[in-house]
Amino acid sequence: MRDEQKGPVIGVRHMQALLLFLAIVVNYTARLSVSVAIVAMTDAATTNLDFPEYNWSGVEQSYILSSFYWGYIVTQFPAGFLVRRFGAKSVLFVPTLATAVLSGLTPYCVAWGGWQAFCTIRIVEGLFQGLIFPCIHEHLAKWSPPEDRNRLGAFAYSGADCGSVLAMASSGLIANGSMGWPGIFYVSAGTCGLWCLLWVILGANNAPSSRLIGSREREHIERSMKRPEGFHAQKIPVPWRAIWSSSPFYALLIVRSAQGWANSTMQLQTPSYMHGVLEMDIKSNALYSALPFLAMWGMSYVYLAFADVAMSRHWMSLTTLRKSINTVSYWGPAAALIGIGFLDKSQTTLAITLMTINAGLNAGSGIGSILTIIDMSPNHSGMLMAIVNGIGNIFPLLTPLLVGVIVTEPDSRNQWQIVFAMTAVVFFIGNLVYLIWGTTDLQSWDAEDYLKTKDPESEPNAHQMEFKPRVDSDAEADLKAA
Repeated sequence: MRDEQKGPVIGVRHMQALLLFLAIVVNYTARLSVSVAIVAMTDAATTNLDFPEYNWSGVEQSYILSSFYWGYIVTQFPAGFLVRRFGAKSVLFVPTLATAVLSGLTPYCVAWGGWQAFCTIRIVEGLFQGLIFPCIHEHLAKWSPPEDRNRLGAFAYSGADCGSVLAMASSGLIANGSMGWPGIFYVSAGTCGLWCLLWVILGANNAPSSRLIGSREREHIERSMKRPEGFHAQKIPVPWRAIWSSSPFYALLIVRSAQGWANSTMQLQTPSYMHGVLEMDIKSNALYSALPFLAMWGMSYVYLAFADVAMSRHWMSLTTLRKSINTVSYWGPAAALIGIGFLDKSQTTLAITLMTINAGLNAGSGIGSILTIIDMSPNHSGMLMAIVNGIGNIFPLLTPLLVGVIVTEPDSRNQWQIVFAMTAVVFFIGNLVYLIWGTTDLQSWDAEDYLKTKDPESEPNAHQMEFKPRVDSDAEADLKAA
């Protein structure tokens, strides 16, 4: 009986996760390929000589790399309101379509206005892409029964690793081909446009609104969300005071900010480090830059398999599982980064190996801390993601500028040592805070009747309050199994 009530093994919820995976892939490819493109645009000798070369200084290149995040952080918070009001289908379509258009216009804008125009178009692209991850989280919360959350969430977010691989691996090859460096932007435009078409046809805000879902899967998703009368029909006010007085929320904010710092360093600065210190040309630079992200992509599924086995066999609680995986994915890379800083061009193989291990270990951060947002509050997951991602991405805005100040000589190993050591310290502290105060417990302020029953003047900290959701027997069993 329970098997029948669980819905199909592969259903529309899995297709939604696949669409989210592809959304992250195409948008990440467009976002990150600029780190390889900028090397080709400033050093034509390493790529196709038929296209313009720009004499941009290191500081100007840092402005270009960071400018995306100037716009990105601005729209995070509004994204939380927009996705609550209009749903993920409409809101997620807009930034991806905008990315397609802006990517296609980039070569013309750069030819007309130089690095200043490049910065401007990246800022605008960041403004649109700031809407993406609150939508992703809200969509996962609507479509992921608790027992499927690790699987669907980790798979969807592995699109970031896949997108990083494609951005790093393909960009150098495209730049060396007949399309030259402009081809990097044209390919990104085409893939984003194709995804938009798939999303219009196959995407749905939630199970009840999907034209493709069967009744058994729809009822299973609704039942597992704790309120069989209609989880998706609820409009619960955001309990701002409780959120901002919750120590688990702050722990989550800090650990994700640490990840934002590290991602910015590794994703945007790796090509410059390999070109400057390891003296690799643009083609091999791009291919080897992709190796760490290929390892991250593969390891994300290793972590997922471990999490599934650990939870199904009850080896540990969900909180312990997330903290254990997050510790490996933060403190392991912290040690590897220290080692990378001591290597030079005579140790290229070892440097690439350590960078690959670093990235592979860090793949667990999705299961380790991103999905904790949905665990803590499925009703407000989109808004929480907007806050966490918005504040966390202040650091990717600042780190390229900081690297531009520290690394005045791109071939200086000592200067890159400082950059990697700082990132290692951030990794260590961020996870330590998460270990002490983080939790996956469903927070009391996620409840529909929380604001009606709590006196704001006497309200205790949210994480100290006991909350027992009203569930039917099948949903309660599903929650315990998850």
